[in-house]
Amino acid sequence: MKKENLKTPAILLNMNALKNNIKVYQEMCNENNKELWPMIKTHKSRELMKMQLEAGATGALCGTLDECEMCCDMGMKKIMYAYPVASKESIERVIELTKKSDFIIRLDNFCGAEMINESAEKAGVIVSYTIIVDSGLHRFGVPAEKVAEFADELKKMKNLKLRGLSSHPGHVYAATCEAEIQKYVEDECNTLAEAKKLMAEAGYELEYITSGSTPTFSEAVKDKNINVLHPGNYVFLDSIQLSIKKAEIKDCALTVYATVISHPSEDLFICDAGAKCLGLDQGAHGNSSIVGFGTVINHPELVVAGLSEEVGKLHVHGKTDLKVGDKIEIIPNHSCSTANLCSFYTVVENEEVVRSIPVDVRGNSFKRI
Repeated sequence: MKKENLKTPAILLNMNALKNNIKVYQEMCNENNKELWPMIKTHKSRELMKMQLEAGATGALCGTLDECEMCCDMGMKKIMYAYPVASKESIERVIELTKKSDFIIRLDNFCGAEMINESAEKAGVIVSYTIIVDSGLHRFGVPAEKVAEFADELKKMKNLKLRGLSSHPGHVYAATCEAEIQKYVEDECNTLAEAKKLMAEAGYELEYITSGSTPTFSEAVKDKNINVLHPGNYVFLDSIQLSIKKAEIKDCALTVYATVISHPSEDLFICDAGAKCLGLDQGAHGNSSIVGFGTVINHPELVVAGLSEEVGKLHVHGKTDLKVGDKIEIIPNHSCSTANLCSFYTVVENEEVVRSIPVDVRGNSFKRI
């Protein structure tokens, strides 16, 4: 079937762009002798994770325990969970993952660590962890100067094993242009270098120094201290990456396909894709450079100016040949959010619809198959 004959709205996956993105980032890791453990919250798909592994990824970073369990079910050995846990139910899942894989959790507080250690002792397992180092996002993490002190506190817990340090320079998404990215790379790399140095002085040998984001990746991958990289968005890319020159339109693998359904005034059209497809993200962590809610391919005169749940407002700036009945393709601002709003990707190759790929670990939906 031709793409133009699809029902809309639809979430499209450009397989050629996807494969190229996976290849390019894996090659950068290979060239710099680094491991790639992609953050899979971007796509939440067993099939896409398999593609990343076949390309050379050696592990995964997960945003939910469902994703961790999916990776474990696939037979993956190196699985890292991005966040601490503190509920009985989540700790039980951590214990089970530890029994079945080389599972690593991230920690930044004593209370949660104590709870995990107590459960691990009862279960007779050793839970591996890395310490989260705050490199500027100020969300999770221990300041670099306090990392060794925190490690000393956790060393008392005999059922926890320190494997290294981890960070996420997510504050890079406040960048409004490509030129601003370097300062976030420096935050990421310098913070981890300082933390590693202080840990070495305190007598700690670290197996892993892990970090990553798509915007900082091309420079951070060259850092002598970081040995595992965790980009996520790179598989799809999106309008946020376009705004900071980390992608071109041809690189953006995930798009929303929509039909123009109304033309209420000269400078306004309405399409049948709204917030339930595109999401309401206009840039994480204070990014003010994003205009509207997506990029309409081949229509620079259009701005996706507003979204209801099921429809979107397209404001016209200048002249347009758009008309009711036309189909358009929109690159979302944040592809991770759009992916989480759909149950499957419609795969397109050379304008032909070839198949669909399930988003099989979305919203606590993972079931072993």
